[in-house]
Amino acid sequence: MKRTMLGLLASLVVVGVVGVGTAGASTAPTLTISHQLKGCHSWSLNGGKTGVSQTVHLTHGGSLTILNTDVMSHQLIKLSGGPVAMQLVSAGNPSVGKLKAPYAPGLMPHMSATLKVGFAKPGTYTFTTKEGDDYMAGVKTIGNDNILKLKVIVA
Repeated sequence: MKRTMLGLLASLVVVGVVGVGTAGASTAPTLTISHQLKGCHSWSLNGGKTGVSQTVHLTHGGSLTILNTDVMSHQLIKLSGGPVAMQLVSAGNPSVGKLKAPYAPGLMPHMSATLKVGFAKPGTYTFTTKEGDDYMAGVKTIGNDNILKLKVIVA
């Protein structure tokens, strides 16, 4: 009886671990735009290394979440690829920034704004962002502003 109970308990633990792993795998990747002193802004994928260029791999029907934590607004601009669905999930903190609704497609108007981008068809998509005015007076940076680049490969 003890062996049966231990076997059952072990099976439940394994099922629980596998279930957690599966749930995590379905989470959409997140790109976070952040402020930096040199170059003004950059972005990181899922909390990884920051950089000016990022590449994301998705399966068709997948999506990408973009979180803007920079000190200025950003608008995601598609340069090439098939149609995408852009949905502003959250406009962010409206007390930070001057922009008012209705917002242009792909615009993350305020600090902490979240944009979801859906990809229905396979292909290679390229994007950049167009930055807006600074939210905060007196923010200084060194050098030219970075031009953010994104390549999304959808299989």
